[in-house]
Amino acid sequence: MMAWVLSGLGLLILLLAGDALVRGAVNLSLRLGVPALIVSLTIVAFGTSAPELLISIKAVQENAPGIALGNVVGSNTANILLVLGLPALLATLHTSECDTRRNYVLMLLASVLFIGLAFCGTFTVTSGMILLAGLGLMLANAFREAHAHRKACGAACADDDLEVLEEADPNMPWWRIGMFLALGLLGLPMGAHLLVDNASVIARTYGVSETVIGLTLVALGTSLPELATTVMAALRRQADVALGNVIGSNMFNLLAIVGVATLFGPIPVDPSFLEFDLWVMLAASLLLIPFVFFKLDINRFWGAVLSAMYIGYVVIVLV
Repeated sequence: MMAWVLSGLGLLILLLAGDALVRGAVNLSLRLGVPALIVSLTIVAFGTSAPELLISIKAVQENAPGIALGNVVGSNTANILLVLGLPALLATLHTSECDTRRNYVLMLLASVLFIGLAFCGTFTVTSGMILLAGLGLMLANAFREAHAHRKACGAACADDDLEVLEEADPNMPWWRIGMFLALGLLGLPMGAHLLVDNASVIARTYGVSETVIGLTLVALGTSLPELATTVMAALRRQADVALGNVIGSNMFNLLAIVGVATLFGPIPVDPSFLEFDLWVMLAASLLLIPFVFFKLDINRFWGAVLSAMYIGYVVIVLV
């Protein structure tokens, strides 16, 4: 029971610390004169992936590669089936109004690249460099698109950029910025340590593999920020935010998390990933084709279908 409590505490610390780090970094950048556009494309994107990154690094260092890979693969599956499915039960996601085709194709390419490297048997530093190169290309494309959009709509975009940045305040006091940064930088490694160590204890206690724990407990926990964001976007009829959040998060998980984690040690791939979990992740990604290319809305029916698929997947993994 104590391992469950400490795992939950570690997850809570991770989520709060990640949020604090994003707020501190965003406002530090704005105080230093960095454009909100650049902040949203880099600092916010990396900051919201900080919990997954710290967990994967800690898992590699603790020789628990199943948690590292399960965290990424499980989070991507949960992001599509659960993070889009549950909010759609509350309010229809009007994805027919969004144009995310280009970024969606990039996400599929990142998924195929990740699966291809997984079949090499181990994610090495070389694999990591390939993934990080893909991340660089993704960021360059995002920056080019955002810059073109801002140039087209003029000064009004600057206000829009500030609005979408969480608690963006160019005049935030220095002491408050320092407090957010300190809480984030201290809390992230502490939370990762608690969660990884106790998740491993749970795996040994119940006789399940660390891979299963990574695919379920850890992956579901680290998907909570995306779920919260998507619920609010659904209620506010901001389907572009919801879909963009999931697509962007999945690309970062595949390219950045494992790419950086390989710098701390090799990550062997459990055969179960090659036989089942990677293909479930890819199949879940392909399920978005009707909503991205054929302008279907994710209504309550589709929300129920996606959510049921995720529950079914978790049951299969646990059994």
